[in-house]
Amino acid sequence: MKYLVMVQGTQADYEAMQGKASEHSAAWSQEDVQAMYAFMSDLNNDLAETGEMVDGQGLAEPAKTRHVTLGDDGKAVITDGPYSETKELLAGYWVLDCASLERVTEIAERVLSCPQPAGAPAYPVVIRPIDDGSGDV
Repeated sequence: MKYLVMVQGTQADYEAMQGKASEHSAAWSQEDVQAMYAFMSDLNNDLAETGEMVDGQGLAEPAKTRHVTLGDDGKAVITDGPYSETKELLAGYWVLDCASLERVTEIAERVLSCPQPAGAPAYPVVIRPIDDGSGDV
């Protein structure tokens, strides 16, 4: 079964990783950022070796996000960032092909152990099964 495993973040979190602390997120040092990237690289390599990795990407900061909605007049309404510090958005994801929900949950627990500085916010790791279209809606 394929699963989408998601991590969240805010604009303040991305700014914190650039060394700018806020009331919502502690500033990260270069060593903190390097430790996080090394952890994610090791995780991705392990998942590739087991054959469970289908895809995985970190996403650009929310300030580079564009929302496209439908206005009352039926025309597209386009809104660019930046967004408020507390608005959580998708920060990164993995598409994994795992034998069971228990296995993907083990992987999500590993994601939670990613190093970060004291005072950085902790977000849940969200697991969503990917519907293959063969079941009931």
